[in-house]
Amino acid sequence: MNRSLCILLLLLLCLNGLAADVQRDIEYARAGDIRLLLDLHMPQKAEGAPLMVWIHGGAWRRGSKDSMPLGELVKDGWVIASVEYRLSPVARFPAQIHDIKAAIRWLRGNQNKFGYNAKRIAIAGSSAGGHLVALTGTSNGHAELEGNLGKHLDQSSDVQAIVDYYGASNLHTILHQSTPHGLNVRVPALELLLGDVPEKQPAMATLASPVTHVDAGSPPLLMLHGDQDPQMPINQSHELHHAYKQAGAPVRFEVVHGAAHGGKKFYDQDRLAIVRAFLKKHLPGAP
Repeated sequence: MNRSLCILLLLLLCLNGLAADVQRDIEYARAGDIRLLLDLHMPQKAEGAPLMVWIHGGAWRRGSKDSMPLGELVKDGWVIASVEYRLSPVARFPAQIHDIKAAIRWLRGNQNKFGYNAKRIAIAGSSAGGHLVALTGTSNGHAELEGNLGKHLDQSSDVQAIVDYYGASNLHTILHQSTPHGLNVRVPALELLLGDVPEKQPAMATLASPVTHVDAGSPPLLMLHGDQDPQMPINQSHELHHAYKQAGAPVRFEVVHGAAHGGKKFYDQDRLAIVRAFLKKHLPGAP
């Protein structure tokens, strides 16, 4: 074997050794006959690592836990749990929040098994996932949104920091703020999620709106939203930012200039630096 080939093989072995381990399709609860699963993205040193929960988007009706864009944070030393939840064609709201809170309880109940530190948890998500993480965090301790799924009801479902990528915040105003393109997406999505459009399901729309749950004790919130978003009105993030400011809760709002709905720009090094700084500020011990 020549010297160049030996060096290449050694490099490949080293890179493989640095690769994160992903433990897939771990059952965290059951909803009737439906198995609810999550993936654990583990860094090389998981012992004592901070924990983040990732919630995917997809208009509440599609999407997958397989899409988790924060692999750079795993390299930093975070354990990230990418959680699936019942989609709206299967179950209406608040099933989605019940599932996510059950996953958080499971993660706390199993921290000794996997080695991460679940005392303080960050939660992040995009689009519909952004809405769900904002609602999960602002509804810490809300009995109606807690649910009773899973075997770890003795554990807390509270989270201590929220990273919301271009999510909804007020289901009463979202359709009035939407472009025609946005309406084509949002009307059928909300009908599936709530059972009808928000004006015909006002109580459910209020329960599902993060802005209605914000108070002075709400977890620190970071929002990132593109100013050219044709699907999720940026005013949704402005509303949540305003609610946090009024309550005196810690919040940071980053407008991503020129960005539409998603894309690599939200996860580039500049935006990752903002996320890292936010997490370090609000979660002591974050890498």
